[in-house]
Amino acid sequence: MTQNEKLAELSSAGVAVWIDDLSRDMIHGGKLRSLVDGYSVVGVTTNPTIFAAAISGSDSYDDQVHALAVREVSVEEALRTITAADVRDACDLLAPVAERQPGDGRVSLEVAPGLAHDTDATAAEAAHLWWLVDRPNLYIKIPATEEGLAAITTSIARGISVNVTLIFSPERYRAVMDAYLSGLEQRRADGGSLEGIASVASFFVSRVDSEIDKRLDAAGADPALKGKAALANAQLAYQAYEEVVSSDRWKALEAEGARPQRPLWASTGVKDPDYSDTLYVSELIAPGTVNTMPEKTLMAYADHGSPGTPVQKTYDEAAAAMRAVSDAGVDLDDVFRVLEDEGVQKFVDSWDELTSSVRSELEDKK
Repeated sequence: MTQNEKLAELSSAGVAVWIDDLSRDMIHGGKLRSLVDGYSVVGVTTNPTIFAAAISGSDSYDDQVHALAVREVSVEEALRTITAADVRDACDLLAPVAERQPGDGRVSLEVAPGLAHDTDATAAEAAHLWWLVDRPNLYIKIPATEEGLAAITTSIARGISVNVTLIFSPERYRAVMDAYLSGLEQRRADGGSLEGIASVASFFVSRVDSEIDKRLDAAGADPALKGKAALANAQLAYQAYEEVVSSDRWKALEAEGARPQRPLWASTGVKDPDYSDTLYVSELIAPGTVNTMPEKTLMAYADHGSPGTPVQKTYDEAAAAMRAVSDAGVDLDDVFRVLEDEGVQKFVDSWDELTSSVRSELEDKK
């Protein structure tokens, strides 16, 4: 199977193409393999919403759920056993990619979102999930809350590769990069190797436009400002990334085998039908990045996507766009606080839905 030309071109520009979806049917039915072989997909992200849909929508889990029900395991243990099995199998499928492209070939598994404001519990579960899946090409997803920052440092210092999720502002992103570097420095000070440790920082995109567009409408602002903030915000985040990887602090770690924490563009499915369905892919092309896409967005770009302005050429325009939004009366600090709180709550709600789904399946299979 030949690679889709548009996605292969995206990869050649330095953007790693990941898919934001996973299920047992995808793994064992050949779909994930076909995405790797034909659509340049080199990584997978998951979240509780994805697993809830997978488990409730397929009979592929029936035998395992029945075995767990017979053993009378707790709902929490069953949930982690089921999700870890899928992630482990996906890691195995992507292992050849990881060997060719260190940092890619990765599959992400999230800590329980209810722990987002508990540093010690987050770090403890990250260690447990790392042990449970037991694959070197795993990423543990940790939210970028203030409490999550210390858990990121602890996990990296322990040699656990981390996907930092729910980043909405360049300021918080800088704190995330600092947490990563601090973890590497702590590991080095403890005599550990920096080889093999990898990290991505998931910067959310479309949700920023959804929230800011709503506020611009409420303020009676110029409609031309709508649909600009999410890209500008992400572009300024990449500028921050470039500053960090050019610093002496980073270069000292890189000389000892450390890998950069790549920016990952998340929430790249367009929510406003008035916007191009490939907007958050075409306009976020930069070397050393990841774009994790829902399948609908992936296929849209494969069909008719085209590269926009390289991110490195947008910084002045992006800064001006964010100033204009602020001048129109939008409190950006409040926007980012609301988005983080809502993001955590959405994952908590999905986690509760997932728990309920597994509980129901266990009861049915007794």
